[in-house]
Amino acid sequence: MKDQKKMYIGSFLLGFGFLGALDGIVFHQLLQWHSVIHEAPTTIQIISDGLFHFAVTLTIIAGAVLLWLSGKPQEPKSAWKSAGGLFLIGGGTFNLLEGIINHHILQIHRVHPEAENPLLFDLAFLASGVILLGAGWLLLRTVKQLDV
Repeated sequence: MKDQKKMYIGSFLLGFGFLGALDGIVFHQLLQWHSVIHEAPTTIQIISDGLFHFAVTLTIIAGAVLLWLSGKPQEPKSAWKSAGGLFLIGGGTFNLLEGIINHHILQIHRVHPEAENPLLFDLAFLASGVILLGAGWLLLRTVKQLDV
């Protein structure tokens, strides 16, 4: 695998894993709005959250290893923009996939099920994914050429 491709995939995975970890820390632990499988016995909720955190931790580690293996970039300025853009795209992808699959298709939890309007929170979560994707795409557009 080319070094630049390792950097691109590693950046994407770091963003994906980081937003997954942020979701778990903020919504599952700090706010305690939901767990991965919200309408389940406490033991199942704890196990599902633990498996989720383990998966996003592995994703972050894989991204970091790929970035490390990619070595020093030849053009640091465009490499930072590429890495930042792909990090944001990875994070946005997490929010969109998690929101569409878990909140809407599987309906295993909502962002804030006890809210007066839980759909509003779910839609805001999806919107955050779209915003992150857009910001990443705009940042990537400032890079002269991506060689994937």
